[in-house]
Amino acid sequence: MKHMLGKLLNNYWSPYAAMGIAGILSALYFGITGTVWAVTGEFTRLGGHVLQLFGVDVSNWAYYGLIRMDGTTFSRTDGWIVWGMFIGALIMILLSNNFKVRVPKQKRRLLQGLIGGFIAGVGARLALGCNLAALFTGVPQFSLHAWIFMIATAIGTYAGVKIVNTRWWKGKPALQKGNIAQSAAKARKIQPIAGTVIALLYAGLIVYFFISGRTMLGVAALFGAAFGILIERGQICFTSAFRDLWISGRATMTKAITVGMAISSVATLLIILFYGLDPITKIAAPSTFIGGVLFGIGIVLAGGCETGMMYRLMEGQVVFLPVFIGNIIGATALAYAWDHLGVYNALVQGGAKINLLTIMGPAGALLLTLILLGIGYAVAVYWQKNYRFGVGFKKGDYKNVG
Repeated sequence: MKHMLGKLLNNYWSPYAAMGIAGILSALYFGITGTVWAVTGEFTRLGGHVLQLFGVDVSNWAYYGLIRMDGTTFSRTDGWIVWGMFIGALIMILLSNNFKVRVPKQKRRLLQGLIGGFIAGVGARLALGCNLAALFTGVPQFSLHAWIFMIATAIGTYAGVKIVNTRWWKGKPALQKGNIAQSAAKARKIQPIAGTVIALLYAGLIVYFFISGRTMLGVAALFGAAFGILIERGQICFTSAFRDLWISGRATMTKAITVGMAISSVATLLIILFYGLDPITKIAAPSTFIGGVLFGIGIVLAGGCETGMMYRLMEGQVVFLPVFIGNIIGATALAYAWDHLGVYNALVQGGAKINLLTIMGPAGALLLTLILLGIGYAVAVYWQKNYRFGVGFKKGDYKNVG
């Protein structure tokens, strides 16, 4: 038992296993709460709360009417999904002795992270969801907008790779000093203790939610922590899923996320049919495509998507703090532009909520979804085999490229 626990803590998990479990949990969470696993909507609300602290009245902003600002981040299920993910990831990082404050030597990376986070925040909320709500949970909800967003994000990440590979973006490399062994040894002793304490306190909070009658908050806090553990142990980052294809031809994360979406699609359909739930469908409009492109560019410039940002920030990578802040600022800016600058009228109003279940029925919708995901998986396999490091190789040559 102790040996097995050591393996779970000291080794990262297969991304296929992590995404498969996440897919099932995502479907279960929808069945219990009627909502989906998402984060940037709460980022937008956080931005609204910050504005309220400074006396700004956001009650007449149409976007906040759309996503609702009821209560505080600590009284909403969406809030505890976010904080649970942070805490779940932090617990695993501490238990596995992986926390270390890392400050980028190139200070420009902090500004670049802020810019990337801002663009990603604008894009995510323009499309009404980031890689989770608009992709990982959007596809299993059979919402057409998710497929538009996926294609647009792929295009955006390709453009983002072109930008970050330019000399003016990279800047001059800076060497980092070696680690101090003594301080590292102290950290190895303290981190697991801190992780255990945080885990016990958080478990106590979840129990408190349940016994005090706030069941849905307890569910959200529990599932949020589970999602945080999974993304950290599986090192799940949607940026890697797209970016690695363009840079190195590596498709491991792409394939793992595709498998997760397939599993979640089956599980979600069973939940929908068993409980008679309506799938959550978002508007498919020009805003979906434009938002996806912006999101794809932003996550590459930032160096990580929302999930990647969350566990990397908990690892102590300081560069992802401005990414987090940029996400909130960008999402809030979009919330203002939605009606004040005419974004809704120009890019969203003509769209429609289109769900494959309504058009094709359960069997047809699931079959088409699995076929499309299967095609995506096959393309990823072919790409990894024949297009290593972005230049392409003749058959057999890729074996010598590591």
